[in-house]
Amino acid sequence: MGREIEVIGFDADDTLWINETYYLETEQEFCRLLAEYRGSSEEISAELFKTETANMELYGYGIKAFTLSLVETALRISNNRVSQATIEKIIRLGKAQLSKPLVLLDDVEQVLSRLSRSFRLIVVTKGDLLDQERKLRKSDLESFFHHIEIMSDKKESDYRKLLRHLDIEPRQFMMVGNSLRSDIIPVLGIGGYAVYVPFHTTWEHETADESSISGPRYRKISRISQVAEIVECGLAASG
Repeated sequence: MGREIEVIGFDADDTLWINETYYLETEQEFCRLLAEYRGSSEEISAELFKTETANMELYGYGIKAFTLSLVETALRISNNRVSQATIEKIIRLGKAQLSKPLVLLDDVEQVLSRLSRSFRLIVVTKGDLLDQERKLRKSDLESFFHHIEIMSDKKESDYRKLLRHLDIEPRQFMMVGNSLRSDIIPVLGIGGYAVYVPFHTTWEHETADESSISGPRYRKISRISQVAEIVECGLAASG
């Protein structure tokens, strides 16, 4: 392949290991707790997403921000009538999610081992710092990575700052992730390469219109094991 790509970035949650599944389980339990105040689970989930979106600039991403939004939503939709016992259950739900098992997605370790022989690999993820560091330790994947970057957001400006730190040009960088909004669109926007690996479920905030994304620097794959094949067959050379 062409040796244009020097650094490959991997998103963490739902790219390397399971994450959104746990959020959905917590959200479902939250909806059951609040059912007496608002009819359907769909309505409660919509109110929760509204709260999360409004809080994003203040709290950022991750389970702590999520838990605060759960509490705020419970208070709002109950008109502050929700019981102290229910609030305590909501807080326990958030804490329990921090202790969920770390489950790697299929073929992740093999792909990282293979690619680390020829490229600098980095983690580029959002979320709570302590939680993401904890998950990385549990994963036993740290030895494959040259650098770990836990961002408050993943916009074009954030990627440009990262690449300056790594002392590389966008054309030397490829990002692999499950979020079109955070992993794919901004990287393509600055002139990098992006590989989209959809997870079976994605948080609404991370979705985008896939039909508008195309070009020689973009690939969509069905499993992470195909990343090595893409690089070795010359994604960079085709750009």
